[in-house]
Amino acid sequence: MVRIGDKIALLREKHALTQEELSSKINISRASLSHYEKNRREPDYETVVKIADFFKVSIDYLLGRTEDPRVVLEPEVRAFVDSLELSDEKIIDRFSLTVDGTKLTFDEAKRFIAFVRAERSLR
Repeated sequence: MVRIGDKIALLREKHALTQEELSSKINISRASLSHYEKNRREPDYETVVKIADFFKVSIDYLLGRTEDPRVVLEPEVRAFVDSLELSDEKIIDRFSLTVDGTKLTFDEAKRFIAFVRAERSLR
């Protein structure tokens, strides 16, 4: 299985970019990029999104879940998905949020969302 760092290095080389150039374009340090490419560290979610957006590939492609790099949401669909507010009961019910294979009740989902909001407020 190809690891995420290998995919990043492959994409960077395919686009004839140095580590310095790519790291500058996605606003991370060259050292971090080097660690990712050598699979010493894994990028956080925000960085994975930046890399996928920059190369116009799907996150699933970077993570090795598909070999088709073009499976990317259309801009309008991506904007819709990014703007979903999970505190709406209809949205929670429709997406069937689960933990340990058991669907969360609406009240459990609300408490989970409250926990995430509280954690974010501490940053």
